[in-house]
Amino acid sequence: MFKLIMRKISLLIFSVSLVLVAGCNTPKEQLLMFDGHFEASNYQAAAAYAEKNIKNKTNPAREDLLWTLQAAAAKRALKDYAGSTGEFDKAEEFLKFYDLRFSAADDMAAVAVNDNVVPYKGQEYDGVMANVYKALNFLAQGNYDLAKVEFNRALDRQRRTKEHFEKEIAKTRESIQKAQYGSLVNDPNTQRTIQDRYPQLYEYEPYMDYINPFVTYLASIYFNATGDISTARNLLKETVGLVPENKSIANEFEETEAAIFTGRTIKNTVWVIFENGLGPRKEEFRIDLPLFIVTDRVQYAGIALPRLEYRDIAFPYLLIDANGVQYSTTVVGSMDRVISSEFKKDYEGILARAIISTAGKTLTQYALTNQYDEDNRRSEDGAYIGSIMVALYSFLTNAADVRIWTALPKEFQTARLQMPQNKALKITAVNGETFDIRLPDCDNVLVYIKITQRGSPPICDVIPFGKKL
Repeated sequence: MFKLIMRKISLLIFSVSLVLVAGCNTPKEQLLMFDGHFEASNYQAAAAYAEKNIKNKTNPAREDLLWTLQAAAAKRALKDYAGSTGEFDKAEEFLKFYDLRFSAADDMAAVAVNDNVVPYKGQEYDGVMANVYKALNFLAQGNYDLAKVEFNRALDRQRRTKEHFEKEIAKTRESIQKAQYGSLVNDPNTQRTIQDRYPQLYEYEPYMDYINPFVTYLASIYFNATGDISTARNLLKETVGLVPENKSIANEFEETEAAIFTGRTIKNTVWVIFENGLGPRKEEFRIDLPLFIVTDRVQYAGIALPRLEYRDIAFPYLLIDANGVQYSTTVVGSMDRVISSEFKKDYEGILARAIISTAGKTLTQYALTNQYDEDNRRSEDGAYIGSIMVALYSFLTNAADVRIWTALPKEFQTARLQMPQNKALKITAVNGETFDIRLPDCDNVLVYIKITQRGSPPICDVIPFGKKL
């Protein structure tokens, strides 16, 4: 009797310990809290909350990179450009730390527990957008030289993305082939089940060479506005190839090319960028795959996977009135598409680790239960308790990794117009909301407008280029 009581106490202690560990598996609740502040335009609270979750200021721990990116975005929304750039600088240091650090133990830990035990190492678009936002911060502060450095870094990151992805995909597939139960990953029934339960995974195709056209186009604006029209022409040509449906950018490319032949530079131009809505979150969903041993000898079998939860745009477009002429913003880049493309690329590895982990835990339960059947004749129940513990462990560690930089927008839109003589723009959203923008006396102007959702106050930066007229 005493031995039985002690076993039950041991099992209880084990269970409580697992609950405490599993409760730390994902910052899902923390991300929802941050999103609540950010969506309510309470950027001060969002920044403070993100900073509170950063544990280590030097070598990053667990979610430090993620929360640093969130804090940087919130501070940018507050127009704390220096503070935002400082956070993005730290984020880049963390990204470099993970680039230089490879740990086979991370994959082993992910299989033994789940992907949440591995630190958030960032996505390629995290680094690209960090450089883009740093460039915009520098422009808002009037530091055009440092902005140029950041645009060049963003463009360079993008050029290296395709090669990086190809190496990463090859490495993932090699690991799957070598892994125990790896053959289950490419099982047709498995693939069919994923496709049936998560059809959105196949909706978005990547932009050519995984390049975000908005980044390329925004850099072209900088170079055109500062007089380097040869570089601007090359970037516009690339953008046209990425978004051929955007006729406004095609016209801008033709005008820039014509300016090169005539020896002119671009003058008296206003570019409006509309950062629209909020990008996707991740949510967890669970599925039963037809590859698991589900019998009365297995206490629990399951698999948890992440999927993208897409959020709404703020407005379909903005209307811009300038000197009685009306212009409309059009899409130049979709962050939904960029994020989905990279997520789809990662999904093979995510699925593989989840299947291999669950298969191993399930078969361990099965083996222990069989052992119990043999030992039961000798009145030994250690194997049975072991099978229950493995089942409990499997249940509590069956969690998907839902970490993602949630402060990114859903899409970017643009419009280009001649500088109005009265230096005034009237911006109208489709629901009738309007606001006015005064333009400075200069050669060219970039107007950058961010609206996270309907009802949110617009955040506007007016960035002049060139000497006063």
